[in-house]
Amino acid sequence: MNKIGIVDAVHAKMGGTRRAAEEGVDAVFETIINTLSKGEDVLISGFGVFLVKRRSARMGINPRTKEKIHIAETITPKFRAGKRLKDAVK
Repeated sequence: MNKIGIVDAVHAKMGGTRRAAEEGVDAVFETIINTLSKGEDVLISGFGVFLVKRRSARMGINPRTKEKIHIAETITPKFRAGKRLKDAVK
């Protein structure tokens, strides 16, 4: 399922206009993105947690040249599924 599928499912469940459903879905995604960009987690009870994960700098090896290289610190979004979501997928 992609974003259009989510919008269609929300529209079918909630009624109203398709545009309103799309704006609602966009608002949810935008809120998650804005919150994560501030470094805060987003907890959706029963669904899961969107986290900001910091990976510290480390030394690595270039597989082609076998040369040691410095890998800079990175910040990346992660998702950890909640119990209800895990149980539904089983």
